[in-house]
Amino acid sequence: RGGMAGYSVEERAAPHSLEYRLFFKDGAGRYISPFHDIPIYADAGKNVFNMVVEVPRWTNAKMEIATKDPLNPIKQDVKKGKLRYVANVFPHKGYIWNYGAIPQTWEDPGHKDENTGCCGDNDPIDVCEIGSKVCSRGEVIKVKVLGTLALIDEGETDWKIIAINVEDPEADNYNDINDVRRMKPGYLEATVDWFRRYKVPDGKPENQFAFNGEFKDKDFAVNVIKSTHEHWKALIAKKTDGGEINCTNLTVSDSPFCCSQECAKATVDAAPPCKAANPIPPEVDKWFYYQKN
Repeated sequence: RGGMAGYSVEERAAPHSLEYRLFFKDGAGRYISPFHDIPIYADAGKNVFNMVVEVPRWTNAKMEIATKDPLNPIKQDVKKGKLRYVANVFPHKGYIWNYGAIPQTWEDPGHKDENTGCCGDNDPIDVCEIGSKVCSRGEVIKVKVLGTLALIDEGETDWKIIAINVEDPEADNYNDINDVRRMKPGYLEATVDWFRRYKVPDGKPENQFAFNGEFKDKDFAVNVIKSTHEHWKALIAKKTDGGEINCTNLTVSDSPFCCSQECAKATVDAAPPCKAANPIPPEVDKWFYYQKN
């Protein structure tokens, strides 16, 4: 399958299986890591960032960049041995934005965030893309950042960047968080509601937020992204201990984790061949209703 910006993806094993992996290639067909090898910026001068789409809007499968696997392919999250799907909490269906991550960023679990007082969640920074197109899994799109929400997820700082695809027909009308409030009334409130309640059907408490669930503006969001990029730089240069994080990359030449294309190809070749998708379990379509606190 093709992708934006010259990137493409290669599926291995069956979608909706424990073995499923989605590997990335650059424009020349070389295998790369979407975490480490796709640049953070699509246009640094205009603060336009690359975004790797992990979860297309309206879908439920909790797909994510596998930070601990070599080459960091996208895989489905697993909890207690079972594939993870987010619940539909009325009135929402699956994810209500295209959801993904900004490459070359890392929320350092050893760094206490000065704004939230909590340490990072050990992942690239998350993005909610609010454009009208439903993206495909593994697509690399260019986004304009509009603001951010600070989720506190089980005691960890988990920034959610609000952004719009620069190729969206209405992208020129969106320049800051207040434009979202004006042009898409109710969407920001729905976003807070979604993050607050999405784990409740799994028996977890409601999530908390820094700043009383208020969104911070574009400038604040860009600064947060830049600081997570600095943490990533320390990670990839082995100046910070990343624990189980796999830093294998092909383009960060001064990184001790830089590897050859032969080594990358061997990683992909070792994965099972692509197969037809497994059916999604019927209980994923269930709708949960409960009183908001």
